[in-house]
Formats: sequence, structure tokens, C-alpha cells
Amino acid sequence: MKIDNYKPDYLVEAVYQLDPKRLQALNVRAVMVDLDNTLIAWDNPDGTPELLAWLLDMRENGLKVVVVSNNKQARVARAVEKFGVQYIWRAMKPFAWGIKKALRLLDERPENVIMVGDQLMTDIRAAHRAGVRSILVKPLVASDSWSTQVNRWRERRVWKKLIARDDEPVWKTSL
Repeated sequence: MKIDNYKPDYLVEAVYQLDPKRLQALNVRAVMVDLDNTLIAWDNPDGTPELLAWLLDMRENGLKVVVVSNNKQARVARAVEKFGVQYIWRAMKPFAWGIKKALRLLDERPENVIMVGDQLMTDIRAAHRAGVRSILVKPLVASDSWSTQVNRWRERRVWKKLIARDDEPVWKTSL
């Protein structure tokens, strides 16, 4: 396992702290975002006012947003269709398949897109495989679905290796 495959390009507390002007300064035209514990809490599919404000800010500044999730279509559709957000379901992260499909949907090149997620083992690894920059956010809630708990165990081991190689990660309050 090559540890650099799991190292995010940026660390940000929450997806809602991504500033469209700063993203545009990084030549980002579209944001791919994981669903559960990144965009919304996994146990609250209805979203929050903060989510609505963030999506509006992205749209008003010309940034496209697409959800790239490993969940089933019904779960993702229920969570995001009411917000008018496009999505890729059953993305098969950590493989690049879902991200590449989202690139085609957005009609964007990898260098103009950034992937945001809360898991090193799926979101960040898939971004690396697809040649897309990545942002790791802290999970919105401390609990996870049962299927994510295994990844969290592996993720803790990878974090220890990343920290041993580099300094302690610095979480930014905005990007």
C-alpha cells in the first residue's frame, strides 16, 4: 500500500466552509462531493439550511456540484434531488469509475474538479486514482453506518502512517 495514495491535497473542517472564490482561484470549476457524513449526516437525509446556503453559493458563483456516492440510487435520489443536484450512485469508490462518470456528466477535465469526502479509504483514494485533487473533511456526525465502520478502522491505521511521515494534519476552517 503506497501511503501517498491516501493523502488528501487539503484538509477542511466541513464542506460548507469551501469558498467558491478560493476554489476558482485554484482553477476549480466543479465540486464532486460524497453524500453521507460529508454533505449530509448519514442518518439525516433531509439536509440542513447550511446545505442549502452552500449549494446556492456554489451555483451563484458558477461552480457545478455533483454528488458521487457509493449508496443505492433510491438513497441518493431521496437525499439530493429536492436540491436540484446531479448525482452518481453506486460509484464503487475507492475505484475511479464513479468519478470518471461524474467527469463525463460535468463535461470537465480532472484538473478543473475537486473531490470532497470524509473517508481516506474511499473518497481520497478514488480521487487519486482518477487524477482529481481531493479535500478531506471531518465527518458531520461521529457515528457511521455499519458498512463504513470497517473503513474507519483501516483509516485510523493509515492516518498513523501519514502522521508518522508528516506533521500532524492541520485542519483549515475554510478553503
